[in-house]
Amino acid sequence: MTTVTLISNHMGIDTYLELRKAVGFKPLSRTQAKKALEHSLYIVCAYMDAQIVGMGRLVGDGAVICYIQDLMIHPDFQHYGIGSVLIEDLIRYVEGLCEEGTEIMLDLMCAVGREPFYQKHGFISRPNENLGPGMIRYIRKE
Repeated sequence: MTTVTLISNHMGIDTYLELRKAVGFKPLSRTQAKKALEHSLYIVCAYMDAQIVGMGRLVGDGAVICYIQDLMIHPDFQHYGIGSVLIEDLIRYVEGLCEEGTEIMLDLMCAVGREPFYQKHGFISRPNENLGPGMIRYIRKE
């Protein structure tokens, strides 16, 4: 396999929208995509031979909570370890934000069946004996 190159905090709107479409994520408007990228704490893109093959994106306050919002690997490049390379880069970034004697919560929501991938990287599933289930609400304007 060709070497994966990571590039941080440099992603175009069209590239983001194309990758979302390729992995089957909900479509966004260009305005939504632009705002999402601009308001991210950190973005990391994976390239092979100058072609984007995946990306990860963090949102949050950078002090108490960070959230992995997007972890996407193009379907043609899944199962080559690219997701692990990206998530470990995201984790290292958050570790760098953490002040001595404190902790930062790193959260995510994943698709059904993807839990083992995230557990392999130290994430715990909810609900469990200490934590209730995660919740979500979609706000839509017609």
